[in-house]
Amino acid sequence: QVQLVESGGGLVQAGGSLRLSCAASGRTSNSFAMGWFRQAPGKEREFVTAITWSGGNILYADSVKGRFTISKDNAMNTVYLQMNSLQPEDTAVYYCALDRGAVGISLRATAYGYWGQGTQVTVSS
Repeated sequence: QVQLVESGGGLVQAGGSLRLSCAASGRTSNSFAMGWFRQAPGKEREFVTAITWSGGNILYADSVKGRFTISKDNAMNTVYLQMNSLQPEDTAVYYCALDRGAVGISLRATAYGYWGQGTQVTVSS
């Protein structure tokens, strides 16, 4: 089993920044990808960004390119999401996710078998 524990999030004004963290524990395997999805009220869960653990390949949704940065700490099995220039449309519950055994990055939420509890990000205008 894999456990994902998120931290960070909160309320910020438009143009501000936040950083999310997600620590993975358990049987993550030697090849996996970790990423972030978000879900706003009344909308489907959408891909934000992800990184492969061994190769460090990264993919961003077009809506966050240039504003969000994903990074990882291999020793701590932790992934970070630095969010800059936040806008009200970024308001959502952000979920950390892990795709065990992945060699690439999937944009589909169904590809990720493990999820964090979610953390609220609210951006006020």
